[in-house]
Amino acid sequence: MFQLTFLGTSAGLPTKYRNVTGLAVECVNNFLSGDKKKSKSQRPWILIDCGEGTQHQLLHTKLSLHRLEVICITHVHGDHCYGLAGLLASMAMAGRKSELTLIAPQAISKLLDTLSITTELYFPFPVRFIALETLIEQQNAQLTIAFSQHHQLTIDVIALSHRAPSHAFALTQNISTRKLDIEKLYQLGIEAGESWGKLQRGESIMGNDGQLIEADSVCQQQKHSTKIIVAGDNDTPELLSKACDSATLLVHEATYTQAVLERIQHKQQTGQMAIDPMHSSVQSVAQFAQSVELPNLILTHFSARYQPYEDIESDTANMAHIRAEATAYYHGNLWLAEDFATYSVDENGVKLISSPEAVTHKS
Repeated sequence: MFQLTFLGTSAGLPTKYRNVTGLAVECVNNFLSGDKKKSKSQRPWILIDCGEGTQHQLLHTKLSLHRLEVICITHVHGDHCYGLAGLLASMAMAGRKSELTLIAPQAISKLLDTLSITTELYFPFPVRFIALETLIEQQNAQLTIAFSQHHQLTIDVIALSHRAPSHAFALTQNISTRKLDIEKLYQLGIEAGESWGKLQRGESIMGNDGQLIEADSVCQQQKHSTKIIVAGDNDTPELLSKACDSATLLVHEATYTQAVLERIQHKQQTGQMAIDPMHSSVQSVAQFAQSVELPNLILTHFSARYQPYEDIESDTANMAHIRAEATAYYHGNLWLAEDFATYSVDENGVKLISSPEAVTHKS
């Protein structure tokens, strides 16, 4: 099971209600006794993007930097990476010693090298840097992170379309479990109790007749996989078509409505705007998700022009306009991300666990 906590859901600029991009993804083995209730400080997790202020957002959670296993940076734009150096420096000051994997554009390595030289940034822990460009060049390249013998995370990288090379990360959590053959255990005279627990953990026990009973002889291996996709900035959702096969959830930017996108494109085409920002509209993401029959969709990375309240009758752009456009084209399970909203994702779907206090007034 994944548990997602949004640390920042604004595009480009932070607002009073939204920080810039950051997403914590906890990897929970919900088949392991006690893991659902285990302290968050003991769960392995990964961070996808680290905009300025991300470490301040983390202070409002129970996530431990000592259990942060991987940081993934989708692209080099500042609202996705300017918080990285500060976060790493804080990890160093907190006494981290274990290795950290950093998957990011090669330019991020140059950035950290420069900061190390100019600001005496120092890491007392090993950093395993993996350049996104290298992974993209290697067809079908995958990175596997082993949390235990029976709990692994596979990370795939998908190239997207944006002003700077941008990427999506497909995360697949694989958990293997043992299912006891109850009938066979009773035939062997092994009653329910501590012995069953040992066998389920893969340990051998001594039978009543003095014979050794191997766990594999009375257990069946079962595999459980959950796949989610977290995309960086991208103006062509269709690039994720193949990756969305068997995915439970897509987290994708929806920076503005289609009407705003068309106005931006018109300005760019008529020379009033020099740069095409190359973001997705709500409509384009919703239409794509519907076309690939994606069961669950979380939209994020909203332009600062959209106020946090929902009032469809208001002339001021607000989240109701985002929601209305999304539901017009997508008919699956939809959520509009908020800072500090937390979701669980497993084989059965997506569930909102908690959300910040709803904004009910205009400001």
